[in-house]
Amino acid sequence: MKHYTPDIPKLRIYFSADKQYTQNVYAIKRTVREAARATLYAERFDADAELSVSFVTNESIRKLNLEHREKDSATDVLSFPMYTREEIAEILPEEDDTVMLGDVVLSLERAAEQAEELGHGFLREVAFLTIHSVLHLLGYDHELSPEEEEKQCERQREILEILAPDETL
Repeated sequence: MKHYTPDIPKLRIYFSADKQYTQNVYAIKRTVREAARATLYAERFDADAELSVSFVTNESIRKLNLEHREKDSATDVLSFPMYTREEIAEILPEEDDTVMLGDVVLSLERAAEQAEELGHGFLREVAFLTIHSVLHLLGYDHELSPEEEEKQCERQREILEILAPDETL
């Protein structure tokens, strides 16, 4: 992965994890941080930002998916935005304000399964899912319409290309 540190405002990520993911996750955290920064930069989000990211198992994300979306299945990532698209567009933080964008819940188990199914690296899948989720936090919603889905998918591809143009992830 290309080391990506654009000159953007501060980004603070609060990480948490199910107990089996509390060690040896440095590369995953770095990938999440760089993917989130690349997404904010590409979307021209110019305020200091915070988000939380939780690494969970398929069982944990299945329970959250059932509770919040009434879908009894393990998914790859869930996003819980603090703001709607309209609210995000109107955020003009004061000089010292930091915008809490929301929460990301990422199943590392599902990410590994998908990486294998798709024939690419695990960290590439983590980056892709992070980009997908941060776009949700910024107001994208592929479930609204086929046009919105295409728009979000296109942005995901563009940002992943910026982050890892040679598919080294």
